[in-house]
Amino acid sequence: MQHATRISRPHICRSNRRLLRRTLFASPPTSSDPWPLPHTPQHLSNTVTPSHTPAPQPLPRPNESLQAMRARLVYQSRKRGTLESDLLLSTFARDHLPVMSEAEMREYDKLLDEPDWDIYYWSTGNRTPPERWSNSAILDKLRVHAKNEGKVVRKMPALS
Repeated sequence: MQHATRISRPHICRSNRRLLRRTLFASPPTSSDPWPLPHTPQHLSNTVTPSHTPAPQPLPRPNESLQAMRARLVYQSRKRGTLESDLLLSTFARDHLPVMSEAEMREYDKLLDEPDWDIYYWSTGNRTPPERWSNSAILDKLRVHAKNEGKVVRKMPALS
């Protein structure tokens, strides 16, 4: 018959148990939130693109048809990387891309090359856009769309 061997544990007094439990299960206090919410001063300051950063250069797409450009812009409007930008730009694309001229689509294409948070904050009025976007008709339309004056409940459009 085999005898069960007992593993001995070191004796830990009650006060040391509390201290051990506190250090194991309590996270240390952090100096700031690593994921601040949009529109908070901390988020606004953390997402600033330096002013010396040159404008992004779009990829050349010779011989791209208007239908292919429109489909690409719909996709790029949906897949931004942040939910806020995805929702804003995908609903804007759904409402405006079908009636945009080729020149407007090219301007919108250039806008989509900008960083997500810049587009988001320019359209919501929390930041002043750089000179290259100060007189943009597309950005003006996006600002009106972002205001959502009709208080429409927005959700991601279905893919067709």
